[in-house]
Amino acid sequence: MEAKILERANAWLNGNYDQETKEAIRKLQQENPNELADAFYRNLEFGTGGLRGIMGVGTNRMNKYTVGMSTQGYANYLKQSYPGGEIRVAIAHDSRNNSRSFAEIVANVMAANGIKVFLFESLRPTPELSFAIRHLGCQGGVVCTASHNPKEYNGYKAYWNDGGQLVPPHDKNVIREVEKIASVDEVKWTGGESNITLVGAEVDEAYIQMVKGLSVYPEVIAKQSDLKIVYTPIHGTGIKLVPEVLKRFGFKNVHIVQEQAVPDGNFPTVVYPNPEESEAMSIGLKQAKALDADILLGTDPDADRVGIGIKDKNGNWVLMNGNQTAVLAFNYLLEARRVKGISQKNDMVVKTIVTTDMINRIAAANEVNCYDVLTGFKWIAELIKEKEASENYVIGGEESYGLMIGAKLRDKDAVSAVALLCEMAAYEKDKGRTLYDKLIDLYVQYGFYQEHLISITKKGMNGQKEIAAMMETYRSNPPQQINGVAVAQLLDYELQQGKNLQTGEQWRIQLPKSNVLQFILADGSKISARPSGTEPKIKFYFSVHAPMGQAADFEKVKQVLQHRIEGIIGDLHLG
Repeated sequence: MEAKILERANAWLNGNYDQETKEAIRKLQQENPNELADAFYRNLEFGTGGLRGIMGVGTNRMNKYTVGMSTQGYANYLKQSYPGGEIRVAIAHDSRNNSRSFAEIVANVMAANGIKVFLFESLRPTPELSFAIRHLGCQGGVVCTASHNPKEYNGYKAYWNDGGQLVPPHDKNVIREVEKIASVDEVKWTGGESNITLVGAEVDEAYIQMVKGLSVYPEVIAKQSDLKIVYTPIHGTGIKLVPEVLKRFGFKNVHIVQEQAVPDGNFPTVVYPNPEESEAMSIGLKQAKALDADILLGTDPDADRVGIGIKDKNGNWVLMNGNQTAVLAFNYLLEARRVKGISQKNDMVVKTIVTTDMINRIAAANEVNCYDVLTGFKWIAELIKEKEASENYVIGGEESYGLMIGAKLRDKDAVSAVALLCEMAAYEKDKGRTLYDKLIDLYVQYGFYQEHLISITKKGMNGQKEIAAMMETYRSNPPQQINGVAVAQLLDYELQQGKNLQTGEQWRIQLPKSNVLQFILADGSKISARPSGTEPKIKFYFSVHAPMGQAADFEKVKQVLQHRIEGIIGDLHLG
């Protein structure tokens, strides 16, 4: 075993760590040296989004010590940034195992550093934490969650005073401060308990009122109040607010998936508690079929992602992907606001660079500015802050099942998304139609955009190196053609450079640096390669499109586009 690994493990065995932790390390030494190596071969990285990792003992694991040391670093930076004045932070957590204890550790460390802490009394959705930061006048915030990861994981998302996750320069500055904390002995663990205030019902009510204010057509909901809705929180925090928000919107026929209604960090009915996975939505789908519901919705453990199921023209249930959901939501808010006469001349929408370009077309048709930002809602939040004096933010979203409606919070919000998606279904039902009918109409109007995602995981100590090598190959030796179609442009967001591979023309990409590559083909197809910032994983996004003359052509055009995607995947040897 590497000397560095042994040195780190011995430091924990001989340091100020509790007996239970030391016994767990000794057990790994005797029974599972490979696991010990993985637990100590590096420090769990506090990245630009915070922490995320497997729970357990060790420097490369989520545990009370890595959480405490990270919090001390974040507290140090807050105190540097706001010298002399009162500093406030809000803290929340999801339903995962250890999330409450991690949240209490964060609260205690912040409070011991003289910071005023607003700790939610029990689990809450991540978007409510974002809202609470603004509502309570906080300078920062933390939510303990690993979002949609498997049950072995937990995480820690850090926020700034606008309610958005950390962006430059604060992200790198916090990382620098966290990395300075070399020992648990540098952490102020206790001593500021009087600085902690428990919050709950008052913030809940303010948040619910904010979400209710997003409704465009309450009068349509009143006519369609019996819309048959099936909702599953997938053992997460959505149960705290989604049913109440639907009730406040005026929906009276809401059915909760009882098998998944109780918050449970073991997520007993699913492999992955992720509404992107059809398996996670399968129990809800079964109930929706049995009830002949109008719409099915599911949220992930921290209720910032939403999955949706609707019936097609033949009455068969289909699960929408994140791009389709975003297309419906963006179009509804632009169209409905315009029809109702409440749209503004300076309205704007925001999407990420890997989200369907169909949204750009919809925005252009509605004469609304559409901005593309890097992946992650923190960049949408940052753009709102930059533009709020001159433009009116309406909606933002990304393909990974995230929507952010209205500017009163600055992170993706599945609670408000569920409510608005149900309002959209009611709006179409009032016309004798379904959301599926609407989606097909939009394909006829703007072209059929088909997207696909492949995620490749490279586990272990060499995983990150393999992914880095893959990206370097694409960067230094880009393909000249893919699936028989010339590569027209290479967009390198790390180098902030765009290049026309046919003419040699180059231009600067006006976005922050990010390790993303995009290949734009001569037929308009787009392939994006993006390594994860939190896991040893690389994602490939594929987007192709073609005109669709009439609704009856849907299956035919879909087959053509699917074949094109399969050809691209095969040519890149990713299948």
